[in-house]
Amino acid sequence: MKLKSLYFIAFAVLVSCGNVKKEKTEAQKELANAEPVEVNETQEGLKKAYFASGCFWCVEAVYESVKGVKESISGYSGGTGKNPTYQNYGKTDHAEAVEIIYDPEVVDFKTLVDVYFASQNVTQQNGQGPDIGREYRSIIFYQNDAQKKIIEDKIAALSKSYDKPIAAEVMPFQKFWLAEDYHQDYKKKHPENPYIQNVSIPRYNKFRSKISSELLKEKYQ
Repeated sequence: MKLKSLYFIAFAVLVSCGNVKKEKTEAQKELANAEPVEVNETQEGLKKAYFASGCFWCVEAVYESVKGVKESISGYSGGTGKNPTYQNYGKTDHAEAVEIIYDPEVVDFKTLVDVYFASQNVTQQNGQGPDIGREYRSIIFYQNDAQKKIIEDKIAALSKSYDKPIAAEVMPFQKFWLAEDYHQDYKKKHPENPYIQNVSIPRYNKFRSKISSELLKEKYQ
C-alpha cells in the first residue's frame, strides 16, 4: 500500500510539473508577443532603459560609469510572475536586470545598447561568466519600435563577427521590479567582497578596455 502511494505521488508530481511547464511556456510566448510598455520621462526630462546580463551587481556598476547615466538600479524583469524577490525570482522566471535612468541630451539609447553588448560575452547562453542559469540570461528590452530597430540592427551587425548566435533575448518591456536595498550599489559598498574582486571588477575592466574613454565619466576614465 505504501509503495503504491509513492508511485501515485511520483506520477502526480510528474503530471503536475508537466502542466506547470506547459502553462509557463504559454505565458512566456504571450509575454514575448505583448505590446511594449513605454515608460514616461521623469519631471527632469530623464528617460529609462532596461537590460539584463548576468549578475545585476556587475551590470549596475558598468552603467554607473557611463556619462549621462544618472542612476543604475538593480531589480528583476522579463518574467511571468508577480512580486519577485531574491528568494523566488527564478520561480517567477524573471532575470536579474537593471533600470537605467539617463539624460538623453548626453547619452542616447543606441549608445546604451552599445555599452550593453560591450560589457558581456555576447554568445553565452543563460548566464554570464560563472553565473549560470535562466535567471542570469541576457535580455535587452525595448519600449517602442524605434528602440527595437536599434537593437535588431546592432545584433545583425554583431552577428557578422561571430560563428555562434547572439544570445540576448529581445523582449518588449513590461515591468521592472526593484531589488532589495542590500543589492543596490553593491560593488561600490562592498569593494572587498570576493565576488566583486574576482568577477565584477575583471568584467568591468574588460568592458572599459573595449570602449572609448570619452563615454565614461571622468572619475572612471
